[in-house]
Amino acid sequence: MFVLIGYVVCLGCIFGAYIIHGGNMQVIIKALPTEMMAIAGGAIGAFLVNNQPKTVKAVLAQFGPLFKGSKYTKDRYMELMAMLYEILQKVRKEGLMSIEKDVEEPHNSALFKKYPNLGHDHHVVEFVTDYLRMMVSGNLNAHEIESLMDNEIDTHHHELHGAVAAVARLAGALPAFGIVAAVLGVVNTMGSVGQPPAVLGGMIGSALVGTFLGILLAYGVVEPLGGLMEQKLDEGTKEFQVVKTVLLASMQGYAPQVAIEFGRKVLYSTERPTFAELEAHVKKK
Repeated sequence: MFVLIGYVVCLGCIFGAYIIHGGNMQVIIKALPTEMMAIAGGAIGAFLVNNQPKTVKAVLAQFGPLFKGSKYTKDRYMELMAMLYEILQKVRKEGLMSIEKDVEEPHNSALFKKYPNLGHDHHVVEFVTDYLRMMVSGNLNAHEIESLMDNEIDTHHHELHGAVAAVARLAGALPAFGIVAAVLGVVNTMGSVGQPPAVLGGMIGSALVGTFLGILLAYGVVEPLGGLMEQKLDEGTKEFQVVKTVLLASMQGYAPQVAIEFGRKVLYSTERPTFAELEAHVKKK
């Protein structure tokens, strides 16, 4: 909703100011189809050349969530820490081997089924179960697992940010394609120098629309989407950091209640529950 509101405010104010100053929208509307074909078509073609298919797919996959609210809410984080608390509590009471079946078959596990929002997110489930499996095996110490977690989180971060970088490059290219469209318009105008001034003025105006559209698309449309995409991807990385902090605290001998408190401290202040909120939620679950 905020994305659409932002676009309405942005475009409304820009074109509103143009109209208030006596601008003729017919000039822009008449030039729009061909100028957009040159700018958008050229930019999309260059985008496909500049990125591997997996990056293009990642960009397309990220566009849908941009127009929805964030799934990384306080409630989701409390669910995550309640799930981790229950896992660690089971380990504390029954031993590490008691969670072996839950780890090997998470989709059939009654423990994971209690938390459907997280259980259906295969990235989170895979991250949790992979490191619980290592804890069960007992072959790695806390420092080795921490290093491995950091490497995986960094890889995940860089992989997702490939899409952000691709959108940033696209935004940077759009003004240049606007100039290309404008130059083509000028070339076309120079070939009609014998026309009356009124006709030449219209042709020059149409040519300048290309520069205007390239800059507008870059800084008013594409670059803001890239910034929003980056923020949403950073939120996903934060969830893995919570899991890492809680599991490492448990490996270092802290009780489940203390371990999830470590995880709570990792969260951003806007989504971080209070100590009392988290304690009440865990007891309820």
